[in-house]
Amino acid sequence: MTDLAKFLARAEALLVRVEALLPAAPAEPDWTATAYRWRSRNDRGCLEVVRHPHRIRLADLKGIDEQKTRIERNTRQFVEGRGANNVLLTGARGTGKSSLIKGVLLKYAGKGLRLIEVDKTDLMHLPDIVDLIAPRPERFIVFCDDLSFEASEPGYKALKSILDGSIAGTPDNVLIYATSNRRHLMPETMAENLETQRVGDEIHPGEAVEEKISLSERFGLWLSFYPFDQDRYLAICEHWLAQFGVDEKLCAAVSPGTALATRQEALQWALERGSRSGRVAWQFARDYSGKAKRA
Repeated sequence: MTDLAKFLARAEALLVRVEALLPAAPAEPDWTATAYRWRSRNDRGCLEVVRHPHRIRLADLKGIDEQKTRIERNTRQFVEGRGANNVLLTGARGTGKSSLIKGVLLKYAGKGLRLIEVDKTDLMHLPDIVDLIAPRPERFIVFCDDLSFEASEPGYKALKSILDGSIAGTPDNVLIYATSNRRHLMPETMAENLETQRVGDEIHPGEAVEEKISLSERFGLWLSFYPFDQDRYLAICEHWLAQFGVDEKLCAAVSPGTALATRQEALQWALERGSRSGRVAWQFARDYSGKAKRA
């Protein structure tokens, strides 16, 4: 064997060993699914199918009729290929922000709507996600749940560029739907409201404030959610009790104006959790129905 042949044989053996150490190329996503998660490992990501998406009907979401109407109209326009906006849903916890997004997916999945959930730590991969789905005929909502940022986080600028700010335009088949307890997505300090006051080494603190609120302003549609009053909370408890198959008389017992045991239990449940919300009402009904069926 010549020296050249020996060298080529050793080089080929080395390449085989190196290739074994490299991560495998991501497989083509299963485009027949309706919901996905973006998973990243070693700075590479792929779309992972959600085998059992949370199926929630819009009709089951009570006490947020205006928000429901607006997000459904926006989503319908998007699915039909008409103008639609990125959506930011902000406000009280447990009031149905993420459930609304799951609800519109269930309603419009048959018309080509798809959902991709992206964790905040993976937002830097947004350009890769957009490039992957841009040629597809489906309509994709990129879903970011419980979103908030610190100033140094890299995902902040990636999201900002995708929304509106990159030299590359966002494809017509992609929208961003995000939920947050903060309307402006980034923490602000009282000192930042005083533009004439020095804030650390910042020469123009007013411009720093503008930078912080500019991200939320790139969402074309804002939906605000507020804590429920007692009557609304009890009405939602009644609805979910009925959905879980609890006897109608017991469901009616939580209606406002009554003083029966079921209503008192519902109020006590909310008091122990320090919140009256749709999530708390659902949790109460789930627990109560389990006890009722066991009895």
